[in-house]
Amino acid sequence: MRGVLRRVTWGLADQAVTSLVSFVVGIVVARSLGAVEFGAFSLAWVTYGVVVNISRGLATDPLAVRFSGVPRPLWKTAVASSSGMAMAVGLATGAICVAVGAALGGRPGAAFIALGLVLPGLMLQDSWRFAFFASGQGGKAFVSDITWALGLVPLLYLAKHDGPSVTKFVLAWGAAGIFAALVSGLQAGVFPRLFRARQWFRDHRDLGLRYLAENVTISGAYQLKMYGLGAIAGVAAVGTVRGAEMMLGPFFIVLSGIGLVAVPEAARMLRRSVRALQRFCLLLGSAQSLAALAWGMTIIIALPHAWGHALLGEVWDSTEPLLLPATLSVMFASFYTGAAAGLRALGVARRSLRAQLYASAAYLVGGVGGAALGGALGSAWGSAGATLVGAIVWWWSLEVGIRERRHETEPEPVGAAGREEMPEMRST
Repeated sequence: MRGVLRRVTWGLADQAVTSLVSFVVGIVVARSLGAVEFGAFSLAWVTYGVVVNISRGLATDPLAVRFSGVPRPLWKTAVASSSGMAMAVGLATGAICVAVGAALGGRPGAAFIALGLVLPGLMLQDSWRFAFFASGQGGKAFVSDITWALGLVPLLYLAKHDGPSVTKFVLAWGAAGIFAALVSGLQAGVFPRLFRARQWFRDHRDLGLRYLAENVTISGAYQLKMYGLGAIAGVAAVGTVRGAEMMLGPFFIVLSGIGLVAVPEAARMLRRSVRALQRFCLLLGSAQSLAALAWGMTIIIALPHAWGHALLGEVWDSTEPLLLPATLSVMFASFYTGAAAGLRALGVARRSLRAQLYASAAYLVGGVGGAALGGALGSAWGSAGATLVGAIVWWWSLEVGIRERRHETEPEPVGAAGREEMPEMRST
């Protein structure tokens, strides 16, 4: 239990810093640029989320499954290859972002070009975080994110007071992340091997491709929802939805921090028994969903309007009505993370991928369909309903996976063989 608490504590502390960075950057950009440019920044932000999930699916998810708790020399060899895979993803997607930005032009185009320049370093920094948690070195991941936060302070100040623009803010955020990646490499004592990316992909494509599809499906659905919202209701509506998500951001400290260690802990429970895994997943999902509901209702009931306006500026007026559906959406999503951790621990990548496809399709349809009916508010309510559907799908999939595992591991009844042999014995 002490080991579990220690690992969860480092996960919470690390995610607290990461969430704080995201929250502060969003607040500074929203107050400095207004709704339209903040919407352009938000499009770049959600694109970064998609790329992160690509990198994790191909690089760090297989690392966590196959190289958690292994001897350090083996871990270092694997990390050198997985971090090279992460850099390769950053280089490829960064080039695409630059090309898309050049074609788009305007403020969104400038945001995409800036994002493309910093993506390789950002993917490397994210890969270090997960590599440290895979080896039980959560403290080093915490140092990496603290470095990112401290590096942001002067860079955001310069971007804000020297003619603020969406390009400067994206570059400031990315440059601090790259600096944190360099510090992480020194902590790990590992040099990323970009030329090993192809070999890493070949060795782990059985997991990597399924985890890639699973990760990209959910982040891609979110990104397409935001793109659809922007096309239907305008770029300012994207900033409005992002503002509501930011107000729930501090809760993601808990959700994402526990998520960093959820799969390893679920795997430990599975080694005890399938029943222990089932109890752990239910407890994990229930606790997180109740915490999300408590945080959201606190903001809705107790946060004065003037304080919200002080945080988000003009974005707050259109954000405030979205807080209730956003809270429900996060609550349902928090509940099904317990089932997702259980499916990962079971190693049934095909079943978890199928659940993710259904849940993401519902999320995209609900979000975009709601935007067509009611703009930003309709999109928020549509997303909440779709997330409830996703929770049902995930928990049903976990129950099926658990039944399959029990069937595989249950010993054959003692009398079964005897009953099958009795006719032969009587004939003899």
